[in-house]
Amino acid sequence: MSDIIQEFNDYRSKMNEKLLADNNKIVKRIFNLDTNAYAPGALDVKTKELLGLVASAVLRCDDCVKYHLETSHKEGVTKEEMMEAMGIATLVGGTIVIPHLRRAYEFWEALEESGN
Repeated sequence: MSDIIQEFNDYRSKMNEKLLADNNKIVKRIFNLDTNAYAPGALDVKTKELLGLVASAVLRCDDCVKYHLETSHKEGVTKEEMMEAMGIATLVGGTIVIPHLRRAYEFWEALEESGN
């Protein structure tokens, strides 16, 4: 696995464990709500992940973008689908999203190279 992917996942896992161990009811409920929101429903998981990717890019949350990119990749999203979604995010969010688009593209390349 690429260093960029491994570093992101290691840090995310470590900090999520710490946050959840703190036993804050609100934080735990938000984490649970987030998990359940991306479960299959009227929309399939692939579509929900692309929606999350677009929203995260518009909100300029690189951690969220990476998370949705990785999950989208695992769900079988193609590079063309990802780039179309990121194009929409850039259109909606404006040129301020371009640096996040660059980092998203870099992370996607790492995902493709990792073969996961």
